[in-house]
Amino acid sequence: MCVGVPVRVIESGEFMARCEGRNGIEDVNMMLIGPQPEGTWVLNFLGSAREVLSEEDALKIDKALDGLAALMGNDGPVDVDSYFPDLVKHEQG
Repeated sequence: MCVGVPVRVIESGEFMARCEGRNGIEDVNMMLIGPQPEGTWVLNFLGSAREVLSEEDALKIDKALDGLAALMGNDGPVDVDSYFPDLVKHEQG
């Protein structure tokens, strides 16, 4: 499954940045969005940054990825609402 993963820039360069996220530290191509300052969150898809994220959105995406991992793990019942609180809130409002 190919999905975008939020990563935080820890070392910025003109075309590449060293970033850290749920998969550890990796080099990310920044040519689509341009160089970003250290501390910026970006959405990494197959080694390329696709968009700049707010920290809030990065955390929501990470939580959703945790939910997908829990569902795929088949370790018993999963409280889906706890992994997607923004969707639950949207449905109620």
